[in-house]
Amino acid sequence: MDAILFAVLIIAVVAVVTLLRSVRIVPQARAAVVERLGRYTRTQGPGVAILLPFVDRMRPLIDMREQVVSFPPQPVITSDNLTVGIDSVIYFQVTDPRAATYEIQNYIQAVEQLTITTLRNVVGSLNLEQTLTSRDGINTQLRGVLDEATGPWGIRVARVEIKAIEPPPSIRDAMEKQMRADRDKRAIILSAEGQRESAIKTAEGQKAAQILAAEGAKTAAILSAEAERQSRILRAEGERAARYLSAQGEAKAIETTFNAIHAAQPDPALLAYQYLQTLPKIAQGDANKMWIVPSEFSKALEGLAGLAGAGAGSGSGGSDSGASSWLAVGSAGSGAHAVGGADATGNGTSGNGASGTEAIPTDGWFDSNLPPAAAQPEAGNLRASDDDPDSRAAHEGIVEPLTELPGRPDLSKP
Repeated sequence: MDAILFAVLIIAVVAVVTLLRSVRIVPQARAAVVERLGRYTRTQGPGVAILLPFVDRMRPLIDMREQVVSFPPQPVITSDNLTVGIDSVIYFQVTDPRAATYEIQNYIQAVEQLTITTLRNVVGSLNLEQTLTSRDGINTQLRGVLDEATGPWGIRVARVEIKAIEPPPSIRDAMEKQMRADRDKRAIILSAEGQRESAIKTAEGQKAAQILAAEGAKTAAILSAEAERQSRILRAEGERAARYLSAQGEAKAIETTFNAIHAAQPDPALLAYQYLQTLPKIAQGDANKMWIVPSEFSKALEGLAGLAGAGAGSGSGGSDSGASSWLAVGSAGSGAHAVGGADATGNGTSGNGASGTEAIPTDGWFDSNLPPAAAQPEAGNLRASDDDPDSRAAHEGIVEPLTELPGRPDLSKP
């Protein structure tokens, strides 16, 4: 009885194990390769899989999703013999579980090694500068080579990315120095361009300022010249008016004096006395060292002496003793020479009307010996300037009032 129970128990356990091995569940996005008696039978997709116990065997599940594999930095030598470390990332997906199972032993390790070798081939044809600036080109070349190589394995390479490129420390220092020098160069160039622009703007400003200053100076000079012209015109007009008024005043004074002289009817003695009083004015002035006595001076003295003699004679007669006594020149001293009736011996007469005194004629004293006015050089200048309005106005204001005074004798006649 116990043996039977034990046998049934064993049969039940075997049945449970057989059932468990016969029913498998494949999750979503997974795939499994089913082998029957060691040969590939089918690829089991997601869901429930029924296997024949002890006949069918399911290989490990294969992930059908896109996978990401990051590889550690790999030393790569560039074309200019510099060693750089490159980190890469591979994005791939299993498209054929059967090929991934039977065509390659470990497809992840295979992809890693294939990536390293392809990366060294691609980067080996580039120098350091091209390697640092051509990441997109390297990624494209790597993806094309890996996708072509992993196609028979049932793997599709989606993309390849290079995370970092680490040059040697010495190269990094040199690159930093080069970059710093380039930055300094650009800064100096920009500073020089700024100074150039500033100098150009300053020069343009100075040019504009000088142009404006020159225009201002030109305008000021023009206005100053116009003001000077107007000032000279006004000054000339003022001088002309002053000369005209002065000439009118002199003409009026001459007219008044002439009328007064003719109204008073002076005798020759008074005229001779006035003539003698005018002579000292000729010698006035500090700069006068010598002066010339006119030829009419001797005639005036002779006339005065004659009048003095006549007055003395008339005084002795008792007719006119005080009229001309101031003209008596005679002296009682020896050696004196009488102007009037002195004799040759030097004994002057006592002014008693002695014989020998003769009257001096005074008719021609004030006759003019000058040529006529029309024949003088000034008349020609006056006629030549008649065409000038200002000169004509000046001559009309100065000359004509002098020549047209009432009662004035015409000096142009001899």
